[in-house]
Amino acid sequence: MVESTGKNVTKFKPGDAVYGACGMSFGAYAEYRCLSENASIALKPSNMTFEEAAAVPVGAYTALQFLRKGNIQPGKRVLIYGASGSVGTYAVQLAKHFGAEVTGVCSSANVELVRSLGADRIIDYTKDNFADDGQIYDIIFDTVGKSPFQVCTRRLTPNGFYLRAVHYSPQAILRGVWVNLTSGKKVIGGTAKDTAEDLMYLKELIESGKLRSVIDRRYPLEQARGCPSLCRAGA
Repeated sequence: MVESTGKNVTKFKPGDAVYGACGMSFGAYAEYRCLSENASIALKPSNMTFEEAAAVPVGAYTALQFLRKGNIQPGKRVLIYGASGSVGTYAVQLAKHFGAEVTGVCSSANVELVRSLGADRIIDYTKDNFADDGQIYDIIFDTVGKSPFQVCTRRLTPNGFYLRAVHYSPQAILRGVWVNLTSGKKVIGGTAKDTAEDLMYLKELIESGKLRSVIDRRYPLEQARGCPSLCRAGA
């Protein structure tokens, strides 16, 4: 909620319900946070609680930006690895919104959740070996950094995209560069950017009923300090 604004602010006014991201400066657990009106902040979706809206950044725009990098289009065959996590739950919904055929990879405990998000097909990794899947995909989106690299690149179409939200190790980066240089396939890593434009786009999807937040658990503020589980909501 906007408490007050500077004299030159035109985008927001006191009393506005907003949601956003503070980037690597964090500080979102504080009672107050001062941000530029041009920061990654937008009016909160009217049909969401503050708790639900707080779950949208960073998971939803990470999913959105990576799927765009993968040239998501209607009819594309997409596999979401880690489909029940904070990025994966949004990735399933967004891929369906863009008209893709979606396969989600998750554990037995989350099969029904992923199905409720719109997945056309589910691989339970506790029962089935992803390496034996045999399917070919236009996009494989690893949201958690645990997918088998070589298996995934083999499961891509000749011009497919292997999207890796967790792509930090030198070995993975070098293997990705090699694939990009020696084939028509693309391995794409990196991080998502905090943008108000994406938050406004997601707000429209949420208010039209096409996107929702999945909250695994809630914590009182006194337990928020140093709680790593808050970074894995929905996992």
